Amino acid sequence: MDDSEVRRPYGGLIAAWNRRDARGMAELFRERGLQIGFDGSTATGPDEIFQHLAPIFEDHETATYVTKVRGVRPLGPGTALLIAITGLVPPGRTDVSPATLAHQTMVAVREDGVWGIELFQNTPAQFHGRPELVNAMTAELRQMLAG
Repeated sequence: MDDSEVRRPYGGLIAAWNRRDARGMAELFRERGLQIGFDGSTATGPDEIFQHLAPIFEDHETATYVTKVRGVRPLGPGTALLIAITGLVPPGRTDVSPATLAHQTMVAVREDGVWGIELFQNTPAQFHGRPELVNAMTAELRQMLAG
Protein backbone atom coordinates (compact mmCIF):
# COMPACT_ATOMS: atom_id res chain seq x y z
CA MET A 1 0.00 0.00 0.00
CA ASP A 2 1.30 3.43 -0.98
CA ASP A 3 0.55 6.00 1.77
CA SER A 4 0.36 8.79 -0.81
CA GLU A 5 -2.60 7.07 -2.50
CA VAL A 6 -4.50 6.98 0.81
CA ARG A 7 -3.55 10.57 1.61
CA ARG A 8 -4.94 11.76 -1.74
CA PRO A 9 -8.67 11.62 -0.84
CA TYR A 10 -7.96 13.20 2.54
CA GLY A 11 -5.97 16.02 0.94
CA GLY A 12 -8.76 16.44 -1.60
CA LEU A 13 -11.34 16.65 1.18
CA ILE A 14 -9.40 19.35 3.03
CA ALA A 15 -8.70 21.29 -0.17
CA ALA A 16 -12.39 21.15 -1.14
CA TRP A 17 -13.41 22.46 2.31
CA ASN A 18 -10.89 25.29 2.01
CA ARG A 19 -12.35 26.14 -1.44
CA ARG A 20 -15.88 25.94 0.02
CA ASP A 21 -16.69 23.21 -2.51
CA ALA A 22 -19.46 20.98 -1.14
CA ARG A 23 -19.74 18.95 -4.34
CA GLY A 24 -15.98 18.36 -4.44
CA MET A 25 -16.05 17.09 -0.87
CA ALA A 26 -19.09 14.86 -1.37
CA GLU A 27 -17.70 13.21 -4.49
CA LEU A 28 -14.74 11.83 -2.53
CA PHE A 29 -17.04 9.57 -0.50
CA ARG A 30 -18.06 6.04 -1.42
CA GLU A 31 -21.75 5.37 -2.06
CA ARG A 32 -22.38 4.54 1.61
CA GLY A 33 -19.55 6.70 2.97
CA LEU A 34 -20.27 8.29 6.34
CA GLN A 35 -19.25 11.77 7.44
CA ILE A 36 -19.34 12.68 11.15
CA GLY A 37 -18.89 16.40 11.65
CA PHE A 38 -17.27 18.51 14.37
CA ASP A 39 -20.69 19.10 15.93
CA GLY A 40 -21.67 15.42 15.82
CA SER A 41 -23.90 15.69 12.75
CA THR A 42 -23.85 12.77 10.32
CA ALA A 43 -24.48 12.35 6.61
CA THR A 44 -24.27 9.20 4.49
CA GLY A 45 -23.43 8.97 0.80
CA PRO A 46 -22.37 11.69 -1.62
CA ASP A 47 -25.87 13.14 -2.14
CA GLU A 48 -26.68 13.51 1.55
CA ILE A 49 -23.18 14.80 2.32
CA PHE A 50 -23.57 17.43 -0.40
CA GLN A 51 -27.00 18.44 0.92
CA HIS A 52 -25.51 18.79 4.40
CA LEU A 53 -22.47 20.81 3.33
CA ALA A 54 -23.91 23.12 0.67
CA PRO A 55 -25.91 25.30 3.12
CA ILE A 56 -22.88 25.60 5.39
CA PHE A 57 -20.86 27.17 2.58
CA GLU A 58 -23.80 29.24 1.32
CA ASP A 59 -24.78 30.64 4.73
CA HIS A 60 -21.48 30.90 6.63
CA GLU A 61 -18.04 32.32 6.12
CA THR A 62 -16.07 29.18 6.95
CA ALA A 63 -12.61 28.95 8.43
CA THR A 64 -9.63 27.34 6.68
CA TYR A 65 -8.21 23.99 7.78
CA VAL A 66 -4.58 23.50 8.74
CA THR A 67 -3.80 19.78 8.98
CA LYS A 68 -1.04 17.38 9.82
CA VAL A 69 -1.32 13.71 8.94
CA ARG A 70 0.13 11.73 11.80
CA GLY A 71 -0.07 8.36 10.13
CA VAL A 72 -1.59 5.94 7.67
CA ARG A 73 -1.94 2.25 8.38
CA PRO A 74 -3.44 -0.64 6.47
CA LEU A 75 -6.51 -2.33 7.96
CA GLY A 76 -6.69 -5.08 5.37
CA PRO A 77 -6.51 -5.50 1.60
CA GLY A 78 -7.69 -2.27 -0.01
CA THR A 79 -8.58 -0.62 3.32
CA ALA A 80 -6.58 1.92 5.33
CA LEU A 81 -6.88 4.26 8.29
CA LEU A 82 -5.55 7.82 8.15
CA ILE A 83 -5.08 9.78 11.38
CA ALA A 84 -4.59 13.56 11.40
CA ILE A 85 -4.78 16.60 13.63
CA THR A 86 -6.37 19.85 12.54
CA GLY A 87 -7.17 23.35 13.52
CA LEU A 88 -9.02 26.15 11.80
CA VAL A 89 -7.84 29.61 10.87
CA PRO A 90 -10.88 31.90 11.21
CA PRO A 91 -11.76 34.25 8.35
CA GLY A 92 -9.62 37.38 8.43
CA ARG A 93 -7.07 35.79 10.77
CA THR A 94 -3.68 34.22 10.17
CA ASP A 95 -3.37 31.87 13.15
CA VAL A 96 -4.96 28.61 14.24
CA SER A 97 -7.72 29.03 16.81
CA PRO A 98 -7.06 26.65 19.75
CA ALA A 99 -10.84 26.36 20.22
CA THR A 100 -11.08 24.54 16.86
CA LEU A 101 -8.51 21.80 17.36
CA ALA A 102 -9.65 18.35 16.29
CA HIS A 103 -8.58 14.81 15.61
CA GLN A 104 -9.63 13.56 12.20
CA THR A 105 -9.85 9.94 11.19
CA MET A 106 -10.56 8.64 7.74
CA VAL A 107 -11.15 5.08 6.63
CA ALA A 108 -10.36 4.76 2.94
CA VAL A 109 -11.33 1.88 0.67
CA ARG A 110 -9.84 1.06 -2.72
CA GLU A 111 -12.34 -0.06 -5.34
CA ASP A 112 -11.39 -0.56 -8.98
CA GLY A 113 -7.98 0.89 -8.18
CA VAL A 114 -9.36 4.17 -6.77
CA TRP A 115 -9.26 5.17 -3.10
CA GLY A 116 -12.43 6.73 -1.68
CA ILE A 117 -13.69 7.71 1.74
CA GLU A 118 -15.80 5.20 3.64
CA LEU A 119 -15.69 7.09 6.95
CA PHE A 120 -14.54 10.57 7.91
CA GLN A 121 -14.83 11.69 11.51
CA ASN A 122 -13.90 15.07 12.93
CA THR A 123 -13.68 14.98 16.74
CA PRO A 124 -13.03 18.12 18.82
CA ALA A 125 -9.76 18.04 20.77
CA GLN A 126 -10.64 20.20 23.74
CA PHE A 127 -8.42 18.45 26.30
CA HIS A 128 -10.51 19.61 29.26
CA GLY A 129 -8.28 20.71 32.12
CA ARG A 130 -5.07 20.02 30.18
CA PRO A 131 -3.99 23.32 28.61
CA GLU A 132 -0.51 21.95 27.93
CA LEU A 133 -2.01 19.55 25.36
CA VAL A 134 -3.95 22.39 23.70
CA ASN A 135 -0.76 24.44 23.55
CA ALA A 136 1.29 21.55 22.15
CA MET A 137 -1.22 20.73 19.40
CA THR A 138 -1.63 24.40 18.50
CA ALA A 139 2.16 24.78 18.24
CA GLU A 140 2.39 21.66 16.05
CA LEU A 141 -0.21 23.06 13.64
CA ARG A 142 1.43 26.50 13.65
CA GLN A 143 4.55 24.76 12.30
CA MET A 144 2.43 23.60 9.35
CA LEU A 145 1.42 27.22 8.70
CA ALA A 146 5.07 28.31 8.78
CA GLY A 147 5.97 25.79 6.37
